[in-house]
Amino acid sequence: MSTNQLDKKSEAWSALFSEPMSELVKRYTASVGFDQRLWKADITGSLAHADMLCAQGILGTEDHAFIVRGMAQITAEIEAGTFEWKLDLEDVHLNIEARLTTLVGDAGKRLHTGRSRNDQVATDVRLWLRDEIAALIELLAELQRVLVGVADANAEVILPGFTHLQVAQPVSFGHHLLAYVEMFARDAERLLDVRRRTNRLPLGAAALAGTSYPLDRERVARTLGMVDADGRACVCQNSLDAVSDRDFAMEFAAAASICMIHFSRLSEELVLWMSQSFGFIDLADRFCTGSSIMPQKKNPDVPELARGKTGRVVGHLMGLLMLMKGQPLAYNKDNQEDKEPLFDTVDTLRDTLRIFCELVAGITVKPEAMERAALRGYATATDLADYLVKKGLPFRDAHEVVAHAVKLAIQQGCDLSALPLDVLRGFHAGIGDDVFAVLSLRGSLNARDVLGGTAPNQVRAQVARHRARLG
Repeated sequence: MSTNQLDKKSEAWSALFSEPMSELVKRYTASVGFDQRLWKADITGSLAHADMLCAQGILGTEDHAFIVRGMAQITAEIEAGTFEWKLDLEDVHLNIEARLTTLVGDAGKRLHTGRSRNDQVATDVRLWLRDEIAALIELLAELQRVLVGVADANAEVILPGFTHLQVAQPVSFGHHLLAYVEMFARDAERLLDVRRRTNRLPLGAAALAGTSYPLDRERVARTLGMVDADGRACVCQNSLDAVSDRDFAMEFAAAASICMIHFSRLSEELVLWMSQSFGFIDLADRFCTGSSIMPQKKNPDVPELARGKTGRVVGHLMGLLMLMKGQPLAYNKDNQEDKEPLFDTVDTLRDTLRIFCELVAGITVKPEAMERAALRGYATATDLADYLVKKGLPFRDAHEVVAHAVKLAIQQGCDLSALPLDVLRGFHAGIGDDVFAVLSLRGSLNARDVLGGTAPNQVRAQVARHRARLG
């Protein structure tokens, strides 16, 4: 086959076909429009493969040198934007191979010895995703640092804690933000675990059955950094599974979906807190928009879009699951459809992380509004019940007593702490004048000085723990 024959898609893999592919089918099956982003992984994987072929005596040293030189030129062309991507060549792999063959002749054709596009694309996607996951984990760490900083600054600020979106108990605003730090820390753990399973080498599985060439797959794995914590090569052990496995993509999409759900929950709270009905915070103008008709509006577009993009990412997970559910072994063309949802999931999560690092850092907290809201909801009722328990009353009886006290406070339109002592004693004789320290928001907050609690002392201890963890 001549060098320029590889530019003809119908002859890129075989002389078997007697007619060219139709233009419609060509457009329908091509992936080069979106899989170009794999170019660096493709070149990296090809160079590692060429290095191994040369070491094994399958590829001559001169051909190896030609391949290295050609790949360097292709890299320069792609980075300069002068590389010509051709639809006829279907995907990133054939485009690079065709250009390499044009540049270095037969050496470019020999590069594909001992491999197939099936194991090649599986390797490329894994290499690309592995590096993207590492970048996402660092962004998650940065977001946690920002949240920890805002939490530290607001450890003493009282926020009404909610259940069922009803005022429940007072909590530290810093404590509330640290709940999201815990969520995003788990997200980072999940991604790290996904990365470990992603970082395994399919190359050498060829089309589905392995190859008759004496490949050193472990050498390729070590060259590509596909090793475990002890430096042992991580190689897919079954050729059929190696080319058809997309568990790593589904796992990543699942981890990304959970992370985006955490963003969605935070976004919902930011939208509520910023509304006039709450007025707990303000977001910087650069994260908001106005209205085309109502000049007074300041809309929290970024959190709202994050909620919407969460559905998009979860949809990609569902798409990948459905993509894989009916496929027999081994590789099927269906798997071309794994890339666009995977790429978009990475892009969406990365962009969301970046913008929230800035958005959270720019939050303006309104402590007075938070405290007023906590006072409206009888947030210290549980503290009164605990007070009575410490006086010897069983909790269920204390619960009943406090319910009557709250009912009276509602009728009189005042907080529990505003009821006179003699009125409170009318509900239980054990109530003394020390009850008012218990009924204060600050007293309630400080009383929960237990590991994981909302007392400012505990918030600061958690801040120190997270800072030590995050570096």
